[in-house]
Amino acid sequence: MKSHEILESGRKILDAALVPHGFAFKELEVGKSSGGDYASGKYEKADRYLDIHFRFSLGLVTYHMGALAISHESYMRSLLGSRGGNKYPGFSDDPLEAFRGLAFDLKTFCSDFLSGPGEEFARCVRIAQEYEKRSGFLRMAEFES
Repeated sequence: MKSHEILESGRKILDAALVPHGFAFKELEVGKSSGGDYASGKYEKADRYLDIHFRFSLGLVTYHMGALAISHESYMRSLLGSRGGNKYPGFSDDPLEAFRGLAFDLKTFCSDFLSGPGEEFARCVRIAQEYEKRSGFLRMAEFES
């Protein structure tokens, strides 16, 4: 299956989490590069959008609200801590499992991004920015504790 076909199938999974909140999908790029087939798109609603990129697996997932942006991993770490409970990213041979995990995380943890005022989202962005300023040793120590 080609990347854009997998993205289309994954989109059907994500639609259940995003469309009820007013988000609409827009395909951005489909193509080939030295790294293989790729496809990307975004879910948009007013000043919010979710970027998704697929090449062999669901890769970059980035949330945007106004001028604020955060990766899925940083969002979940800021929201849930290092031990989380989020299902994306995960490990599976089934490329659609990543979409299922992301849909779970969206439904379970991302209500402020989906339909809230954005205060919790902004707080998570601030936490992620502070985390990124720390040295690698401090981040590793926090992860292990």
